[in-house]
Amino acid sequence: MSINRVQAVEQRLDDYLRGATAAARPLDAEAPIAPGRRLTALQAVKLFEDQCLSRSLDVAARELKKTNDSFYTISSAGHEQNGIVGTLLRPTDPCFLHYRSGALMMSRLRQLRGSTPAFDTLLSLCASSDEPVSGGRHKVWGSREAWTPPQTSTIASQVPKAVGMAFALSRARRLGLHRDLPDDSIVACSFGDASSNHASALTGINAARYSLRKGNPTPILFICEDNRIGISVETPKQWIADHFSRLQHLSYFEATGSLAETWDTVHLAIHTCRATHAPVFLHLRTVRLWGHAGSDVETGYRSLDEIESIEELDPLLANARELVESGAASPGTLQAIRKDAHERVMAAAREAASRPHLETRAQVMAPLAPYDEPRTRASAAESVGEATRRACFGGKLPEEQTAGPRRTLAAHVNAALTDAMLKRGDMLMMGEDVGKKGGVYGVTAGLQERFGTPRVFDTLLDETTILGVAQGAAQLGFLPVPEIQYLAYLHNAIDQLRGEACSTRFFSNGQWVNPMVVRIAGLAYQKGFGGHFHNDNAIAALREIPGIAIACPSRGDDAARLLRGSLALAAENERVVVFLEPIALYHERDLYEEGDGAWLSDYPLPGDALLPGEVGVHDAEASDLLIVSYANGLRLSLRAARQLEREHGLRARVLDLRWLAPLPFAAVAEHAAQCGKLLIVDECRASGGVADALAAAMVERDVPARVRSVRAADTYIPLGPSTRAVLVTEEQILEGALELTRDGEQARP
Repeated sequence: MSINRVQAVEQRLDDYLRGATAAARPLDAEAPIAPGRRLTALQAVKLFEDQCLSRSLDVAARELKKTNDSFYTISSAGHEQNGIVGTLLRPTDPCFLHYRSGALMMSRLRQLRGSTPAFDTLLSLCASSDEPVSGGRHKVWGSREAWTPPQTSTIASQVPKAVGMAFALSRARRLGLHRDLPDDSIVACSFGDASSNHASALTGINAARYSLRKGNPTPILFICEDNRIGISVETPKQWIADHFSRLQHLSYFEATGSLAETWDTVHLAIHTCRATHAPVFLHLRTVRLWGHAGSDVETGYRSLDEIESIEELDPLLANARELVESGAASPGTLQAIRKDAHERVMAAAREAASRPHLETRAQVMAPLAPYDEPRTRASAAESVGEATRRACFGGKLPEEQTAGPRRTLAAHVNAALTDAMLKRGDMLMMGEDVGKKGGVYGVTAGLQERFGTPRVFDTLLDETTILGVAQGAAQLGFLPVPEIQYLAYLHNAIDQLRGEACSTRFFSNGQWVNPMVVRIAGLAYQKGFGGHFHNDNAIAALREIPGIAIACPSRGDDAARLLRGSLALAAENERVVVFLEPIALYHERDLYEEGDGAWLSDYPLPGDALLPGEVGVHDAEASDLLIVSYANGLRLSLRAARQLEREHGLRARVLDLRWLAPLPFAAVAEHAAQCGKLLIVDECRASGGVADALAAAMVERDVPARVRSVRAADTYIPLGPSTRAVLVTEEQILEGALELTRDGEQARP
């Protein structure tokens, strides 16, 4: 948008104040500015100060851009009435905010002594490493002290986790967590009218209504800042009111009219949410000045007459008139406020532009994936007393069941979850069917009965909500363990991991975290049952997420150890961990022949855990070649290795990766160098599995070993016996091993 429009709006307000006449009788500071209204003259003047500060920041952003000192020009101009929300909410009401929240943050942080919201914003605009929230990683509105987790340029993706926090508030009170938040705290979440149509917004609002219908307190204030346009696409007239005012289990308030009227409506909406512990929708009428951002040429889709008519609705102009005409302030007072705000901001802008930036890769990535191994190992080693365990397990511990301690992978995961719930009082489990049913495959059977519905509960059928609830709960101090029923179901909600859960630590410089362990049932080899949605072997979307950790067990005993390590990694390092469980191995009992029971294992004693980098090695003395795999691929590789030895006299060392992110490159390199030949068996798709990364790492580390791979096809998984045509088979592994050893023989002098 041309800077001339900025000047035109500012000039219009200045012209009014210069020509206005003060009211004949000034109001007392504590008097309401209109009969029967709550807003006092003093409150109105302070609000106007915050709004002017926000407006000056928007002007400064564009001025700084001219000298390449500012890198963000999405402004709050026209949305300044959200400052009322910032004034009336408490700093202990967590806020998940839209990017046009300048006035709201100025008013909110006014309540905290010693805060410097304008300077902090300028540091953020200049991407300075001195910026106190993100450390210069993005322009954000955030504050640890004011319970405002930073959001980036969100398109309603913050709504599900805001709902999750509102839902978790009552759980936190019930379980004694976060007593620093008052019992009547509410969660506020703002978004634009265009974003209200996004699936994430609709999902979150639906989840809040569903939660209330189920009888759960969910005190969330949805704030739709309606400027009636999304970049260039207009929102139909009355669309927001028509859509949201008629929904059951959602109180609706429309804030429009004068400043005093809007103040009262916002006050009532907040009071209703706080008193009822129920979702409230606040429809806040706004306008958008100066286009979507500094680079937006608004005349490309709006006529000059339209632009000027919108500028006439400038809320600062309307508020100035109301304050002057009511006697709340004189024109001279408001002029002085504007002049002071402008001068302070421009002086601070010059200082912010001189501050340093992040310069190295290490500096940028510092918050992503912290790992304190000694602390994590110590946490994993802790366990509750035997008497407590025995009472929970009904007298018989899982390592001493009368039918024999050797058990399946599913049974080991169930026992490990039970031990973890005993040990970690802040641990919650949630997902579709995890409660009464005990999971589709029985993995969570009995947990709700043992630990109650406050800690183990079923959700509605929506993965975005599941991950949103987990994030909100994590930010309140819980350690959530959400379950995604099938890997294929994750992909419609992947942004809640990629764009939200894992980015929160990065964009808050480690001040806001959502530690969790996401259990996902996945991978293939279910003998043709279920097709793609129950045999998804696509892990690339997970592995590319910065900072994420992925554990993937193959055997039951390893599953218990890896789960303990995952929980300790999440809890002690405040990380997001995915625990990828191979469905086909949940109830597998045999390895070589039917009835051999060789895939069953003893339950490892509590405290025995596996951490990142710790691999499993089978036949460590073998040196003819190294086969590296994981999950179903490990079982297939062991079968192929036996056949390789029996029929060809070659002994293969087989390595179980266990961790798919971070990959244990050092361990693989060490064993590959000892064997001289490396076969990577990747049961996931040829593109986006782990084979590419492992092979590249061996080359870059100059490992003295020939490398080959056997991978699944780049395709969706079909239904029925044709799955064999696209998945890795024992025969392919055997053929790959023989080819690798033949290559070695041919290469010898």
